[in-house]
Amino acid sequence: MSTSLTARIAGPRARFGLLLLGSLAGIMAAGGASAAGLDSDAPPSVVVKYSEQSLATDEGVSALYSRITSAARRVCPDAPIGNLGLRAQVEHCRNEAIARAVGKIDNSRLAALHAAHSKNG
Repeated sequence: MSTSLTARIAGPRARFGLLLLGSLAGIMAAGGASAAGLDSDAPPSVVVKYSEQSLATDEGVSALYSRITSAARRVCPDAPIGNLGLRAQVEHCRNEAIARAVGKIDNSRLAALHAAHSKNG
């Protein structure tokens, strides 16, 4: 399952956007293929905008992490309740999307918060 993220500058005030991409195969396996638009080659994506200033405080980092995890839930939708295999694929997709986003931002506070969440489940 491949999930990627790209960062881009999005405005004159040093605002950045993160583009979270879900795996089209994972989306199809989870039963959300019709929402993803099968006639498109691009996987579903969500842009998460943030400013460098928001990374200067614990509150800002926490809010950004929450928005990243929410975006990962949108690009890697829930699997049917009774299908544990698909649920594991969705969880893997979400974890990969979050980890890549955190890695692209390259902020020690955000990385520490992600490590704490990953360790605690």
